[in-house]
Amino acid sequence: MERSVDRIADPWGTRVPYGPGTPWPARTDTHLAEGTAPDEVERWVPSASLLHSNGDAMDIAVRDGVIVGVRGRAGDRVNRGRLGPKDLFGWQANASPDRLVRPLVREGGRLVECDWDTAMGRVVSRSKELLAERGPGSIGFYTTGQLFLEEYYTLTVIARAGIGTNHLDGNTRLCTATAAQALKETFGCDGQPGSYADVDHADVIALFGHNVAETQPVLWMRILDRLAGPHAPRLLCVDPRPTPVARHAALHLAPRPGTNVALLNALLHQIIRAGRTDQDYIEAHTVGFEELKARLAQCTPAWAARICDVPAARIGEAAELLGGAERLLSTVLQGVYQSHQATAAAVQVNNLHLIRGMLGRPGCGVLQMNGQPTAQNTRECGANGDLPGFRNWENDEHVADLARVWNVTPDTIPHYAPPTPAMQIFRYAEQGSIRMLWISGTNPAVSLPELHRIREILGQERLFTVVQDLFPTETAQLADVVLPAATWGEKTGTFTNADRTVHLSEKAVDPPGQARADLDILLDYAHRMDLRDKDGNPLIGWHDPESAFEAWKECSAGRPCDYTGLGYARLRGAHGIQWPCTAQAPDGTERLYTDGISWAAPDVCESYGKDLATGASVSETEYRALNPDGRAVLKAAEYLPPREDTSEEYPLQLTTGRTLYHFHTRTKTGRSPQLNAAAPEVWAELSAAEAARHDVGEGDLVEVTSPRGTVRARLRITAIRDGMVFLPFHYGYWDTPAGHRPPDGRGRAANETTITDWDPVSKQPLFKTAAARLTLVERGQGRPAPAPTTTASAPVEPHHVLATTGGPTAHATEHPTEHPTEHTDPPAREGRRS
Repeated sequence: MERSVDRIADPWGTRVPYGPGTPWPARTDTHLAEGTAPDEVERWVPSASLLHSNGDAMDIAVRDGVIVGVRGRAGDRVNRGRLGPKDLFGWQANASPDRLVRPLVREGGRLVECDWDTAMGRVVSRSKELLAERGPGSIGFYTTGQLFLEEYYTLTVIARAGIGTNHLDGNTRLCTATAAQALKETFGCDGQPGSYADVDHADVIALFGHNVAETQPVLWMRILDRLAGPHAPRLLCVDPRPTPVARHAALHLAPRPGTNVALLNALLHQIIRAGRTDQDYIEAHTVGFEELKARLAQCTPAWAARICDVPAARIGEAAELLGGAERLLSTVLQGVYQSHQATAAAVQVNNLHLIRGMLGRPGCGVLQMNGQPTAQNTRECGANGDLPGFRNWENDEHVADLARVWNVTPDTIPHYAPPTPAMQIFRYAEQGSIRMLWISGTNPAVSLPELHRIREILGQERLFTVVQDLFPTETAQLADVVLPAATWGEKTGTFTNADRTVHLSEKAVDPPGQARADLDILLDYAHRMDLRDKDGNPLIGWHDPESAFEAWKECSAGRPCDYTGLGYARLRGAHGIQWPCTAQAPDGTERLYTDGISWAAPDVCESYGKDLATGASVSETEYRALNPDGRAVLKAAEYLPPREDTSEEYPLQLTTGRTLYHFHTRTKTGRSPQLNAAAPEVWAELSAAEAARHDVGEGDLVEVTSPRGTVRARLRITAIRDGMVFLPFHYGYWDTPAGHRPPDGRGRAANETTITDWDPVSKQPLFKTAAARLTLVERGQGRPAPAPTTTASAPVEPHHVLATTGGPTAHATEHPTEHPTEHTDPPAREGRRS
């Protein structure tokens, strides 16, 4: 029975309950532009979601050469037809009237339109000058998590083998670098062990710093449908905010930010002490258990309680829940990844699964989640700071093998030092050793920490900045050359999501004006630069997305992320296929490590690992001595306090994060009417007790100030833990009169306040642990904060705030294959909060 649902007011839609071990029932979600009837759609073009990492399969509706809507694909393994709010409404940004449609170059301090030959001529001329005068280390590339696999791979070959620079990274460094690093530390190699299908089987689901309801809403729908069905799983939520996950959890722990390692160590301590370990699995598949056990000996719940400000009894309850699970699924995201001991904490979640033997079976898995649609592809293709195919930059045989694939000499590929992470790339630009920075598909003038510093770096006259994007972003306004790019729906390529599922996204419509696909821009640059292999042939031997994909398949052959069993023809007829996909596994691979650990042996591993406290590299000799047989490594970590703690001047802990209705810096979602109306302006969150201490209330205009900057925002009173203030990081300046910087120091962007610091292992910046103060600017006079009421930002006194709704234009149709339940959401659990 078809239903029409306001998917702003009811973001997760109608429940279709199901029990453990049964398939997730389909529910097809559709939204068409107002005035468009289904029978008026001329073509449905297959694609996948762009505005999160879940990889929801969808079809793009086209009429008269224009995108007019989307619908979910019911047969797909990832979403079974469901779409989240950003899927349903985000496509409208493609037709925004302020799209970049012609190249721009800076003349007399202003950006002016020009043709492609002029723009590319300047980029190529500057590239050649710098290579001749300063060498390849003077050029850097900073990319995104939203391009296609084919584009990342092409960029990697250009940067590594064409230019010869070590300075290539993605904005995935900000969101999921820790996911990759934690997997390398434990398993020797990147690659998601678990599968979304584990939700269908788990009896306990533990979410560590992962507000899945807002970051991957369709995966939350899957969990909600399990909760509404028979023999529902029990949820453990670890998050300082009152997220939708927390409201449905059997147990919610709200630790003090920056204390994840202490909490996880206490949980492991209790599980080992209670004998809830799988000794056969530990002995067969791991190394390091005795050292881990010894290091955890003093990490009691009472010890952790003093650090985390969570009652010891609650920590004991959580350990009992985890230790008693028969099928445990854990997920991890930014609450762990963007803290000061990010990798150390994420590794402890891996340890939990190893000591319990909870890997490689239905319902038994760990998902070190991603934050962007193609973050996985940046890692596979080497656009995030690693070598393509999860090759080890310290292993000469791996480098030689990559050189063979590219037909260059091994010394062409820079491997004299680790690839340069993003924060260091910007530091080199600040110091002047990098003189050209090519930024594609990302907006660091809003998304990086300590924004006044980033603006100063990008504004340097000596730095030649190229920006390749869809819109005149805050970063584009500081560029020397701006290249207009095509986006999702306007080009063809492949996506790989957080659980290794590959989808093909086909071109549905032409890009506006003279905008070009990112792949075409990169191929044009390689041609104009006349990049050659060792035999004098063009370094880039492909010419379109499909031939680029075939080239990538050769690079991936025999590696953990093997794509050789895939092709465009196969993907066109598929419902999502997980890598590795080979002749031996033609239908893909649902779970890794079903028969032991595959890629940790010294000769094949992607990394020898690092010290979890300092980030110092483990040598090959040390790794061979520790792990000669290629088992999973159980790594202990000592808790260390955050480097910036509260003080009399800055008494609050500052944390930043996402909201359901926006993505990154709102360049797309801010141009979707329904999404922007749901969260139109920045706000700050404080607990009721903290608000009373500060003598502030709902809707008051306040300033949040750190040692680095100030943000001005309306206040929302929520059930967040005391002692904290929260800011959503999406809001910049492109839709304000100021354009690209705060007026009079009154910032709108949360990253005016965040700290230039990072996890020593993954080099991921810290957006969760800083210190701040809050001051009143003016009373709200009954005006509420512009924060959604449907999310973690729900007010503690909802009767004083109008509920978030979308109105008639936010309705989507839902076609369940089974009758929906009467309610649209399972009742919240009665589990206590700490």
